[in-house]
Amino acid sequence: MRKIIILSIILSASTALFAGNPDRIGQAGAAQLNINGWGKSSGWGWAAVSSTKGLESIYNNIGGLAYTPKTEIIFSRTSWLMGSDININTFGFAQNLGGNGVLGVSIMSYDMGDIEITTNDQPDGGLGTYKPSFTNITAAFSKQFTREISGGVGFKIFSESSTNVKAQGVGLDAGIQYITTFKDNQKIKKNDVKFGVSLKNIGPDARYSGDGLSVKLLNPITDIESTVNQRSNKFNLPTLMNISASYDMRLDKNDETYFHRLTPAMTFTNHAFATNQFTTGLEYAYKEMFQLRGGYAYEKGGLEYNTTTSAATGIMGGFTFELPVSKDSETTFALDYSYRHSNPFGGSHSFGVRLNLGE
Repeated sequence: MRKIIILSIILSASTALFAGNPDRIGQAGAAQLNINGWGKSSGWGWAAVSSTKGLESIYNNIGGLAYTPKTEIIFSRTSWLMGSDININTFGFAQNLGGNGVLGVSIMSYDMGDIEITTNDQPDGGLGTYKPSFTNITAAFSKQFTREISGGVGFKIFSESSTNVKAQGVGLDAGIQYITTFKDNQKIKKNDVKFGVSLKNIGPDARYSGDGLSVKLLNPITDIESTVNQRSNKFNLPTLMNISASYDMRLDKNDETYFHRLTPAMTFTNHAFATNQFTTGLEYAYKEMFQLRGGYAYEKGGLEYNTTTSAATGIMGGFTFELPVSKDSETTFALDYSYRHSNPFGGSHSFGVRLNLGE
């Protein structure tokens, strides 16, 4: 009980540090840092912050990375905002270092297709195409400090570039998870109450640079044309904080089995440059081999097209099939899928494959 009270005080203090500011919407750059490219956790969005485990925790809450059993490898592909022709490829690797914690690395690459080149003189194109390049790379370390508490930090590098303009920057993520139980005397059902806090995208401002920012101007006095380089303004990173809680409910009638799990979860997301969000989610699992999940993300004004500030709000859902590669093997292979509603566009679909290497 004492630990829960202390955690509540910490969460209350953290809320005061990060106040949502919808008046600053659009003032931050690198919005791709807040896109979940994984096929499993994206099925119920930020709701998974307190209960996430393994490699995908690099995105939601690095504290959950500490629960990677041994080695985990994931590849996922996302069709982002159907109709926009944007695809996201995500690859990650996590390795348990024994009692020294878990190290994880993830790479997200954005494929935006070929875009027609237009200019003031030729607004209809005809000059060819260009292909923007967006990449995020994150290296994270997480450790389980006690039976109840785990935490971790992640260092990320992001890069954006087109033909003649580019921007690069760095950021820091951090997260903790606190796991406890209501009834310590239970034989099977343990660690069913979970709390999580995560901070994302803490870092210095970034700036665009390159030849694309230069313009040719005619000096009215000398009548000589010269190239002038325009300096771009710096932009902030899209900093946010998540506060989350979840509870694992055992649905089995037999006290000796734990085949059916139902987990309700809720997360409050405090944006520094956007409208705050509440995300609720529910996940059902049968022997952890089949999992079905869904969620709903709400923000003020998000139900109306004219007042919403984010395309990715509303319902989301997904499922997982995870099976051992052989009868007595601890190595498992999993398929993940998720769908996220969006307005406008036609939603986002994510497909993922996961390999967990056992002992």
